[in-house]
Amino acid sequence: MASKIDEFIEENREMYIKWLTEFCKIPSVAAQNRGMEDAVSYLDDLFQEAFSLTPEKLPTAGFPVVYAELEGRSDKILSFYNHYDVQPEDPIELWNSPPFEPEIREGKIFARGVADNKGNLVARIAAIHAIKQLGMELPVDIKFIFEGEEEIGSLNLPAFAKSHAEKIHADGCVWEFGYRDADGALQVSLGVKGMLYVELSVEGANTDLHSAQGAIIESPVWKLVWALSTLKDREEKITIPGFYDDIEPITQLDEEMLAHYRLDERETLRKLGLDSFLLNLEGEQLKRKHIFEPTCNICGIVSGYIGEGTKTVLPSSAAAKLDFRLVPGQDPEKIVMQLRKHLNNHGFEDIKIKVTSSERAARTKPDQEIVKAMIEVAEQYSDKKPNIVPNTPGTGPMYELCQALGIPSASFGVGNFQSNNHAPNENIFVEDYIEGIKMIAALVFEFSRQFEKQGSVNR
Repeated sequence: MASKIDEFIEENREMYIKWLTEFCKIPSVAAQNRGMEDAVSYLDDLFQEAFSLTPEKLPTAGFPVVYAELEGRSDKILSFYNHYDVQPEDPIELWNSPPFEPEIREGKIFARGVADNKGNLVARIAAIHAIKQLGMELPVDIKFIFEGEEEIGSLNLPAFAKSHAEKIHADGCVWEFGYRDADGALQVSLGVKGMLYVELSVEGANTDLHSAQGAIIESPVWKLVWALSTLKDREEKITIPGFYDDIEPITQLDEEMLAHYRLDERETLRKLGLDSFLLNLEGEQLKRKHIFEPTCNICGIVSGYIGEGTKTVLPSSAAAKLDFRLVPGQDPEKIVMQLRKHLNNHGFEDIKIKVTSSERAARTKPDQEIVKAMIEVAEQYSDKKPNIVPNTPGTGPMYELCQALGIPSASFGVGNFQSNNHAPNENIFVEDYIEGIKMIAALVFEFSRQFEKQGSVNR
């Protein structure tokens, strides 16, 4: 069966590549409200071409969720979560080709959004299309759930999930991302870290002043810098009281997964032009920190004059953006309160906190059918053992859409370790894309088989 589907996909590879490149021409940048309606219209046309159906456009307070369901022969449901929005293309001058004019060179497709996340989105439609075109019955129900706000924090997805729990319900969800390591091994990820993104701001005088006034007028910039310095020590320990209290203990199974998780330290350092990792960590300690520990990161600081030459100014305001990557057990809302109390206790009551986004961490146990099916398929399509990642260090709305509703989720996909997500020259390999279509088609049947095996055991 698999060979027949794979042959069909190979015969129609140019059509599937065209589906993707046409989609990548649309600058669907949610942060700037560019091209979003065009992206939804394109998905309408694509679903019509692939399945002769028009997907539902489920409204949110922002951009709609594009939803479609295809019936299979069993009562089991496999869902695909993806997003049709992309990051802004800046800095455009660093692109080797226009970001919204997809170009194939050296075996790669270059375009903004091709890896994050349009490549995976279209690959999953293409896989189901191939199965249906061959006249095969789907072994399980298929649901497509495509949102348009992932790159701006999925602000409206929690409310959407609560009001559409029945539509979201599934026995397993294939999450949006997926990459290969530097050695070509496919990553199978079982979760994501959570996120608390905040903006800290402080006001001083009602106007910028001559810096000579710094002798008698308080500087908002210094106040903000002093406040930031209280959040983390030089050993990378976050010093907000209670920050670590609710973290779920690492289990023996977690330890086993960590031991098998592969991180190519030398290649990663080479790619980044660095000599060492944070705190000179390596081996098991490095992997543990990368996967299982939360972070506090300063994304940017804004204040005063940073142009060419000198300007002796005492700025009237200062602001910083921070993100906290969270691990299972940590509640973003509770951490906001802890942060507020911490700043107050250090004399920074006048520093304002604005929460931009928050998401809980999510992790799926490796004994779930969706995980076992992914590993089985990854092993079928590669001569290398898949790299099982307990959770990626990045963040997405997985908890709200899956774990909060009791849906196990995991991910693999068409990206590579140098796909340049969110950066210039974003890319995927053409062959990874075509193979990704084949793997998703195989996953649909393997997912069904996992439940059939479980049923025979239960009987």
